[in-house]
Amino acid sequence: MESLQGKGVVVTGAGGGIGAALARRFAAAGARVVVNDLDAPRAAAVADEVGGVAVPGDASAVLADALAALGGTVDVYCANAGLAAGGTEAADERVWADAWDVNVMAHVRAAHALLPGWLERGGGRFVSTVSAAGLLTMVGAAPYSVTKHGAYAFAEWLSLTYRHRGLKVHAICPQGVRTAMLTAAGSAGELVLAPTAIEPDDVADALFAGMAEDRFLILPHPDVAEYYRARAQEPDTWLSNMNHIQQKWEASEQ
Repeated sequence: MESLQGKGVVVTGAGGGIGAALARRFAAAGARVVVNDLDAPRAAAVADEVGGVAVPGDASAVLADALAALGGTVDVYCANAGLAAGGTEAADERVWADAWDVNVMAHVRAAHALLPGWLERGGGRFVSTVSAAGLLTMVGAAPYSVTKHGAYAFAEWLSLTYRHRGLKVHAICPQGVRTAMLTAAGSAGELVLAPTAIEPDDVADALFAGMAEDRFLILPHPDVAEYYRARAQEPDTWLSNMNHIQQKWEASEQ
């Protein structure tokens, strides 16, 4: 992996959790980091900690200010901001729309803005925090699961389309991570994710190991590879196993 010294890095949703861990790790490697978060005080706190610049606000609208803060060049963009939208097919359409906007379209907008410069220079790095839900699914969270599948599909499409032109893409797909999002997942998160939850710093470590090897798929929980393989090879068996988890969760809710 090339040196990150002096490189311009943007991390969205970096006021805490995985985003803050990524911001710290990139800063420790010598990068100039823009810390984005909807929560302005939290963004400022992390930026102060890492010697970066806080650019609060919606992740979809961060690039103009981020580019200005970095002198016009973004070398690495971490599309980390996410919305943990629960519910079934009956979830309000606003919930579905918000999940789609944050978990997918924010990535599309960032890529649309950054790719012309990256392709002209012959290099750039797009990091998508997807979640294992994007490879598998998550009980009790249809909007989250569906849109995270979309985030993974978009990252995959970017990689296969532009890798020969110097673009490097990484899709991070952890299971449970000890963050506010895990807490917000409620009883489903406690049942499915909490038992094997890891720390945000572990996710940052996994990303840096993957970047060093130019790997697209970053799996901080190695078991996810086996689950993904089982899903592809024996889909009905996998669905039956997941349905057992669904039934167990439903029973716990009664």
